[in-house]
Amino acid sequence: MLRSLTEPLCQRAQLLFRLAIRSSSSSQVENRLTVDALYNLSVDISKIRKLKGWVLHQSPAYVTEAATLLRDMGASGTVIARVLELHPEAVLCRPEHLEAQKELWMSVCASQSDLVGIIEKFPASFFTSPCHLDSQRANVLFFRGLGLNKRIVAKLMASAPQSFSRSVEQNEEMIQTLQKTYLELGGNMTNMKVWLQKLLSQNPYVLLKPPAALRNNLMFLQGRGFTSSELLQLLSKLKGFVTEVQPKSMDLALGYSQEMLSCTDTELRQIVLKCPALLYYSVPILADRFKGLLSAGISLKQIMETPTVLELTTQIVQYRIQKLHSHGYDVRTGSLEVLNGTKKDFETSYGKLRLRQERPLFNPVAPLRTDE
Repeated sequence: MLRSLTEPLCQRAQLLFRLAIRSSSSSQVENRLTVDALYNLSVDISKIRKLKGWVLHQSPAYVTEAATLLRDMGASGTVIARVLELHPEAVLCRPEHLEAQKELWMSVCASQSDLVGIIEKFPASFFTSPCHLDSQRANVLFFRGLGLNKRIVAKLMASAPQSFSRSVEQNEEMIQTLQKTYLELGGNMTNMKVWLQKLLSQNPYVLLKPPAALRNNLMFLQGRGFTSSELLQLLSKLKGFVTEVQPKSMDLALGYSQEMLSCTDTELRQIVLKCPALLYYSVPILADRFKGLLSAGISLKQIMETPTVLELTTQIVQYRIQKLHSHGYDVRTGSLEVLNGTKKDFETSYGKLRLRQERPLFNPVAPLRTDE
């Protein structure tokens, strides 16, 4: 059933575009000009046919224009081919729209090479529908008006383009909710801009969540005894997790963790402050990770002291324990801190441990003392 003619033109255009895609079939003749142009750019046509073959049936297409735009910004032939393979819809964007997008993005990018890097990682964020251009422009002005630096705004546009495709009013509502919550929990105006930049940088998708989700989650945590200062600490943690979960799932996770650790409510809150991941991991995931740690001989007391070890998958924990064991480190008696962190963090800790194990007992440069 056709949508009402009173709907915004952009929505109707997008609907027709999706219908056109669905109507594409393998019996349609490919646009030979498009295929030849992509082939000349060393694009793997087979990948496009397999995943987004409908693009090759469209006309007109602007392969040369898209490639020229990228090349003029300094993109190499390899990068151009990779972008068009990953997001072939780019060739359907009209040249005037691409120029408008370039102008918009350059208002928040330090250089054209920076923009090329963004396009290489997030091509769908650059090659968008022209319907969104006005919203994108308005949102860029809004976020810059908040005092956010250009790098943060560019990161938001790249990683959460949906936030820039919707109305400013929607983003403004969530931003105001975050700012009000920050101040109510004890934050101050002086640090609010830095806090907001950090939160948006770590979790750009927070803008897409309804403000009610934030309020409901904070009310739940208050009911579990968390103070305002502790809630502010949680709200500032990586990923802004309090908008990603629901009270029911948090309640289940907290109940399971408390039962496993046999700890008091106060101890549980302190553990959560060290490892907020406990709030958004499901019970099956927590059960698997507790089981993996306990089967390796790690005690509940050790887990309580270093709960962030629960952020690691069972496979990663087992691999790291075995690697440490090969150099004489027993996690059952030592600190679990050495297990923590990213792969790079662990390799650094492991390297230091191995160096201590392999350090010679004497200085090989010093002369040996012998009896005369």
